[in-house]
Amino acid sequence: MIPREILKKIRQIELRTNRIVTESLAGQYHSVFKGQGMNFDEVREYQPGDDVRAIDWNVTARMNHPFIKKFVEERELTLMLVVDVSGSGLFGSRDQSKRELAAEIASVLAFSAIRNNDKVGLILFSDGVEKFIPPRKGRRHVLRVIREVLFFEPQRRGTDLVSALEFMARVTAHRAITVVVSDFIASDTGGVLPKLTQTRLRMLNRKHDVVAVQITDPHELELPALGRLTLEDAETGEILEVNTSSASGRDAFALRQQKQMAGLAKQLRSSGIDSIQLRTQEPYGATLGKFFETREKRRARG
Repeated sequence: MIPREILKKIRQIELRTNRIVTESLAGQYHSVFKGQGMNFDEVREYQPGDDVRAIDWNVTARMNHPFIKKFVEERELTLMLVVDVSGSGLFGSRDQSKRELAAEIASVLAFSAIRNNDKVGLILFSDGVEKFIPPRKGRRHVLRVIREVLFFEPQRRGTDLVSALEFMARVTAHRAITVVVSDFIASDTGGVLPKLTQTRLRMLNRKHDVVAVQITDPHELELPALGRLTLEDAETGEILEVNTSSASGRDAFALRQQKQMAGLAKQLRSSGIDSIQLRTQEPYGATLGKFFETREKRRARG
């Protein structure tokens, strides 16, 4: 029996995100992601106006006049949500933690998917794969996905994106929309994607459509002026004392974080990965809408 307060929280997220889906994102989801997988249907005789790039040269050579390959759009796709549940996701300096925002983003995308009759699956990871829910359809399934993102209690606190990407490659045979939701923070990397992680992302993106959603809290980007603070690393347990009284020190921290964010975005672009950067204190609907609009325009250009 699921406790009432958990059901209430899930219902609140469903209502909030369904409104965003209904008002703006469902149609964009369809136009951005549908049709990226095309299945061969048949060959037919070439007709004036057909795209010459579709000519089947083997059949053309045998029949002595041109034939083209005909493709049909895949009728359904799979959305795989790969969500970071490491210790750093519990941080939130405002009304919402990074984990709570991750659940909302998962909800928006999942409800958009099932409206298009697509399946939704979930991989939760820390420094290993914590939970796998195979892709299925339907509202009840999506509500389970939201519940797991929100309330699942991981066994470990660290972050190992590589293991999650390798697991995703093993369990998903057909092309899928793969959305990686994470702060992309690992204590030992200084905010930079390790080379192996970048390589695995690039490899996965060759088969699947990978999108990276980075979620950060404002106090991870700019320190508040609160004097001396004692901070604990949520993933390693390391204790660190920071003096936030110095304006120059806060400025240096903000500049370093800004450079790391820009560096991560550059790494993802160089790997062919589209990315979205979200903040826990900012509305995300417009940012998602702009991302979908940009992808839609790019697809229209060819």
